[in-house]
Amino acid sequence: MAKICLLVAGVMLCSIPACSLDNKEISRHLRQMKTIPSQSCLGHRHDFKFPWRRENITSIRMTQGTCYHQVMLQQFFNLFTTESSWGAWNSALLDKLLSSLGQSLEKLGEVTLDCPDLAIDVQKYFQGIHLYLKGKAYSPCAWEVVRVEIEKCLSLM
Repeated sequence: MAKICLLVAGVMLCSIPACSLDNKEISRHLRQMKTIPSQSCLGHRHDFKFPWRRENITSIRMTQGTCYHQVMLQQFFNLFTTESSWGAWNSALLDKLLSSLGQSLEKLGEVTLDCPDLAIDVQKYFQGIHLYLKGKAYSPCAWEVVRVEIEKCLSLM
């Protein structure tokens, strides 16, 4: 019963404008980090096999909204705090992005849900991103492809 109450509270939390405002701020920081035209990296495109189709996101939001949001933001944070990330991006812009991600995670940290299946899917997805970056030797185009991918993820959240 307690888990159901937390789940309902989490869905309500992510249905309020705060979550979308945080995502908009994070997206804005990501757009500011763009250093090369995406068109010049078309040959580097990659299907990261996002674990959910657009139509499935709605049902995830209804059942595990806060958990999904929290797990995804934590993985974004982990990705952008890697040593290779610091070498790829303007440090002032990266600081702003990480600050926004940290604030969002802090807000969501107040409601913690257990979502092991969802976390496993998200971790596999981000493992694919890490392997892609490593395989491309953390090139500027590889990071641009990942930046665009993260923006797409945020638009679904």
